[in-house]
Amino acid sequence: MSLTLQTARFTLRQPVPEDAELIARYLNDFAVSGNLARVPYPYRVSDAKAWLRTRRPVMPLEDTNFSIDLPGFGLAGHVGFHLGPKGPIIGYWLGRPFWGQGIMTEAVRASLDWFFPATNAPVVYSGVFHFNAASLAIQRKLGFTEIGRSRLLCLARKAEVEHIDTQLTQGVWKAHKP
Repeated sequence: MSLTLQTARFTLRQPVPEDAELIARYLNDFAVSGNLARVPYPYRVSDAKAWLRTRRPVMPLEDTNFSIDLPGFGLAGHVGFHLGPKGPIIGYWLGRPFWGQGIMTEAVRASLDWFFPATNAPVVYSGVFHFNAASLAIQRKLGFTEIGRSRLLCLARKAEVEHIDTQLTQGVWKAHKP
């Protein structure tokens, strides 16, 4: 399935093998990978290529991923879904040169606008490591609520780290939309 979403400033598109170098460039920054659970550090082009090989033309909707494609720059980050033990989980990252511009809020909003109607999932889970205030601010802005705390392995830090667990119900999403 080839899926593309358009926002006011950029395109969300399926990842392609040509993204490997930029994925590796941005994720090989500990300021980025150190905020993510499932990304090792250092992060190499071979890691990006291995991950990209897991992307198939036909994937379950709950395992859809989008590359954030900025005009004039190309890939700037990523937002995607995967199935967790309680249901779908949304995760995301943005290359450091693009921080502080509202890009991730726009990307997460667009992906949720697609995800809830496409899957009819009643809830989407997420969360942040306790020190990632910027990501938590994005989630709060979009209607996510804190549902607890846990410890989660951070591959880049090679340690379990305190994690703020969050969720967004479809009902809250619908009510929260501008």
